[in-house]
Amino acid sequence: MSFKDLSIGQKDSITKTFCDDDLQKFAQVSLDVNPIHLDDEAAAKSVFGRRIVHGIATCGLISAVLANKLPGPGTIYLGQEAKFTAPVYLGDTITAECEIVELREDKHIAKLQTTCKNQHGKTVVSGMATVKFD
Repeated sequence: MSFKDLSIGQKDSITKTFCDDDLQKFAQVSLDVNPIHLDDEAAAKSVFGRRIVHGIATCGLISAVLANKLPGPGTIYLGQEAKFTAPVYLGDTITAECEIVELREDKHIAKLQTTCKNQHGKTVVSGMATVKFD
């Protein structure tokens, strides 16, 4: 796909269920070892009452859509605005969707509305991504 193949309204998505191994690996790579993500007892005492997925790990699904599907391989991530609107719990299935809302042909830049929803259709992350694509 090339930039000229992109159009306003195009969208794509990816779905993943988060498991304990995902949180352990993300904590190891990111160094975010907050007990709310990793410790059942500590998380039970939190406002959420149980373990939650790292917010940025959830946003990683947006990156996966951009890099692998729309626009796809060769995409350069320039920026991401993200609002975390609900927790993602261990075991939740999240669908990240990206939709092209703006194209700047002179610089090959696209803006995409980004949304992550859980298995119940509740939005857990919303925002806007800016990418460059040749």
